[in-house]
Amino acid sequence: MSRIAATFVALGQRGRKALIPYITAGDPHAETTPQIMRAMVEAGADVIELGIPFSDPMADGPVIQKASERALARGVGLGDVLAMVREFRGRDRETPVVLMGYANPIERYGAERFVADAKDAGVDGVLVVDYPPEECIEFARLLRRAEIDPIFLIAPTSSDARIASVAEAAGGYVYHVSLKGVTGAGHFDIDAVKDMIPRIKAHVRLPVGVGFGIRDGATARAVADVADAVVIGSALVQLLEGAERDEAPRVAGRFIAGIRAALDA
Repeated sequence: MSRIAATFVALGQRGRKALIPYITAGDPHAETTPQIMRAMVEAGADVIELGIPFSDPMADGPVIQKASERALARGVGLGDVLAMVREFRGRDRETPVVLMGYANPIERYGAERFVADAKDAGVDGVLVVDYPPEECIEFARLLRRAEIDPIFLIAPTSSDARIASVAEAAGGYVYHVSLKGVTGAGHFDIDAVKDMIPRIKAHVRLPVGVGFGIRDGATARAVADVADAVVIGSALVQLLEGAERDEAPRVAGRFIAGIRAALDA
């Protein structure tokens, strides 16, 4: 059983929902990313999504776009991201880490080399935004062979056929994009999420996480009532943007502790 699967089983036995924070690797300071990851786990995060900086992140709103730009300006590349995971793994052998990014950096790095290095670093899942299931059959096969879960997005506009194709290819969990737009958008519609989750679960046996547009404890709690996991990114990345180097882990920890308390209330 993968670390991701084991985490969801353990949470289910305790009647809890998964909290999955997203941060951009290398932001706000490259050397503090593993510390921020550990602080979030201590505050109640169950899975960490670590964004791979990219110059043209098409699914991300201005907050995460700027975070990627800052990280790239510091010279943070895919090899550095894997090194951050490796450093985190030096102290935490249990918490799943999912890399989230785009095809270009992976293809430039080399798919086989990336999968091997990700396995060595301790990565548990990979979500490539612009790899639909039918376009990454070989890549997903490489991930599975390395016991890394291929994770896919499901949009509000996804047809039943598309959801079924994701169900066949996905591992770990599926990520429902809660709105028609980019990360951090303000028009979150909980009723639309409530309508979509049963459609997804009719085809997908994996846990369903919901992200994009979740900014506070109240929204996270509403999502947790219908989904298996809550993914929160832009609000956290924005909070970290101005954090001093020594303060960034504490800032992230306080924020995640508040979301965790709302989920468990």
